[in-house]
Amino acid sequence: MSPFVVLFSRAKVTFVFCILLFSPPLWAELTIEISEGYDNAIPIAIVPFGFETAVLSVAVKEGQQGLEASKPSESKSDKISSPPLSQEKAPLDLAQVVAANLRRSGQFKPLLNSSMPSYPTSIEQIEFRQWRPLDIDNMLIGKLIDQGDGFYQVDMRFMDVLRKRQVLGKRWNQVPKENLRQIAHQISDLIYEELTGIRGAFNTQIAYVTMRKKGKKRHYTLEVADSDGFNAQAILKSTQPIMSPSWSPDGKKLAYVSFENGRSEVFIQSLDGQYRHKVASFKGINSSPAWSPDGKKLALTLSKDGSADIYIMDVKSRKLQRLTKRWSIETEAIWAPNGQSLFFNSDRRGQPQVFQVFLDTLEIRRVSFEGRYNANPEISPNGRYLAMVHGQGGFNIGLLDLYTDEFNVLTDTFLDESPSFAPNGEMILYAMNRNGRGQLAVVAIDGNTSQILRVKNGEVREPAWGPFLTQQ
Repeated sequence: MSPFVVLFSRAKVTFVFCILLFSPPLWAELTIEISEGYDNAIPIAIVPFGFETAVLSVAVKEGQQGLEASKPSESKSDKISSPPLSQEKAPLDLAQVVAANLRRSGQFKPLLNSSMPSYPTSIEQIEFRQWRPLDIDNMLIGKLIDQGDGFYQVDMRFMDVLRKRQVLGKRWNQVPKENLRQIAHQISDLIYEELTGIRGAFNTQIAYVTMRKKGKKRHYTLEVADSDGFNAQAILKSTQPIMSPSWSPDGKKLAYVSFENGRSEVFIQSLDGQYRHKVASFKGINSSPAWSPDGKKLALTLSKDGSADIYIMDVKSRKLQRLTKRWSIETEAIWAPNGQSLFFNSDRRGQPQVFQVFLDTLEIRRVSFEGRYNANPEISPNGRYLAMVHGQGGFNIGLLDLYTDEFNVLTDTFLDESPSFAPNGEMILYAMNRNGRGQLAVVAIDGNTSQILRVKNGEVREPAWGPFLTQQ
C-alpha cells in the first residue's frame, strides 16, 4: 500500500480514495440528470434561434448600430408560427444549450418548444399578446448567421414581455464553430445575472479524474470539460492514479497528484500542454496541492520531515514554509479568499476536524464542531461558507456558515467527497457513490436543487470547479 493511502487511512478518509482505485471504466462524456429543482422556478421562453447564411442575411449588412436600442413592434406581417426549418442545418442549437443551462440551475423553468405560440427570431416578429396567457415574463430570441470559412455571427435579444421592451442585446462576430457552445454559455450567464443579480457560472470549466480498464490494467485520465460536461479534453493519461486537481486562479494551469513514477508527486501543468513541471517529489507523502488566491504559492501536504504537515511553496523559487509541526495528520489545506489564512483537516483531537491557521501569527483554531468527523474543507469565493465532508452515519456534504456558525447537511447521497464551489458560490460540485459507481453531483448551497453528472459506462472522481473564464 502506498504511503499516500496509508496517510488517509490514518486520517479516516480512506473511503473516498479507494473508490477511485477500484472503479469501472469510462466510455462517454458526462451527461446531466436533474434530480431536484426549486418549486417556484421562474418560467422563461428560450425561443429556437434562426439560422441564416451571410449571403441571405440582411442582419449582417445592418452592422451593430441599433442592436442595443431597438424598439419592439407588434407587427403581424413577419409572424413566425413554426420553428425555423433552417435550424436543422445549424452547427449547434444555441437555444437548447441556454435552456438546458437555465433549467439545471434549478431557478428557471424554460417553456417547451411545443408549447410556444410562435417562434420569432427578431423583435418585429413578436406578438406579445400571444405570450401573456403563458405567464412568461421574459423571452430570449436570436439568430445564428453563417459567415463562411467556419465562422459565425450570433445575435441575441433578451426581452421583457410584460413591458414589451428589450432588456439585453449583444452580437458576437467571427465566432469559430468550436466556440459556439461557449457563446451559448455566455448568453446563459447574461440572463442569469440579469434575473438574479448574481454572476452566472455556466461559462466555466470543471476538472475531474476518470478511470477505465483495458484488460487487467486501469487507465486514469485527468480531464477538463465545460460546466455542462461537454467538450471534454484529456489533460493527462496514466496507468497510475491521478488525484486532487486544483485550478490556478487564472484558469490556465492545474496542480495535481500523480503516481506515474510509483509514488505520490505533485505536478503543475498548463491546459495548453506547453508546460508541465514536477514541483514536489520529496521523501514520503506529496499531496493535496491548493493554489493561493494570487497564484504565486501552493499549499501542500508533505511528510518529508517525519509527519504529514501543511507547507506553503513559492511556485517560482520552490522555497518551502512549514505551517504545522505535530505528529497528527494535517492535510487537505485550502486558502481563505483573502490569502491570509488556510483551512485544513487534522486528527489532532483524535477524529478528523477542520482547523484554520493564520499566516501572520501561525495561530491555529478549530472550526468544525458538529459531529465527530469533518474533513476535506472547501471555502466559498466570498469567504462566508465552508463546505466539508461530514460523517454522521454516512459521509455527506455539510455546509458551515462562518458568519452565523449555522451548520447544515446538504446531501443525502452516499460516500460523498471532494466538495468544490462554483466560482459564483451558488453551487457545490462533489463526488459521490450511487449503485456502486462513482459519479459527480451538484447541489445548491441552500440544498433546494441538485443534479447528477454521470457517465454511461464508467466512473468519475476528484472534481474541481474552475474559475470564471474571460469573456469574448
